[in-house]
Amino acid sequence: MKQLLEIIKHKNEALFIYGIVCLLGAMVCMVLSKYSTTQVMGISAWIKPLKFLLSVTLFVWTMGFYLQYLENQKQVIFYSWSAITLFSIELILIIYQTAQSKMSHFNVETPLDKFIFNMMAVIITLLMLHTLYIALLFFNQNQFSAPETIILAVKLSIVVTVLFAFEGFAMGAILKHTVGSEDGSAGLPIINWSKNYGDLRVAHFFGIHALQMIPLLTYLLAKTKRDVLIIAFIYFVFVSYTLVNALQGKPFIKL
Repeated sequence: MKQLLEIIKHKNEALFIYGIVCLLGAMVCMVLSKYSTTQVMGISAWIKPLKFLLSVTLFVWTMGFYLQYLENQKQVIFYSWSAITLFSIELILIIYQTAQSKMSHFNVETPLDKFIFNMMAVIITLLMLHTLYIALLFFNQNQFSAPETIILAVKLSIVVTVLFAFEGFAMGAILKHTVGSEDGSAGLPIINWSKNYGDLRVAHFFGIHALQMIPLLTYLLAKTKRDVLIIAFIYFVFVSYTLVNALQGKPFIKL
């Protein structure tokens, strides 16, 4: 892990530093989740920004590592600062709502709340479209300073990540993430996915973390490009299954 961080720091200092800032923010939210009395739907309001800050840290560090393989470094720099800017706005909006004991997502109670929710949707759409453009740059480039299996895994992981990031619109359409009940039902520890009903966050989580999982599984298991395609296909089917399962109102894990 230390070696990976050293590579990211050397190849993309902007995303490396931003990841550290988000990680420090996550630590602050962790402390606040223990000692603050601010709650939303029965749990500490600071859990939401904590999870987002950790997710953003992982995303920017992962992309910071992958982007070293692109020849078009002007586009890499542009994307890096695009991600930093858009994520910063998103996180500020989430933390702003959290500090007021309000839901940041699916909250349309007041005109301001609705504006904030819609603004976050626009921000993530812009970021994912830009990320998809990065995927196109990978597909269009012919030579890489990395094994073909790893590069193919990176390409496919970005596509799957973008696809299931847009799955968030399924939640936005119904203004909740629970299928079969209202949000706030009993959930699994820490992640808080519903124990008794369908939860659209499951597919969203596994989908966006295809960015890490497909290349990791490729590194551990794949020897040929065919192996990579099989890994990516199985992972895609798994995430799709969690989505269909949630849409049917079934919990990911029933306890």
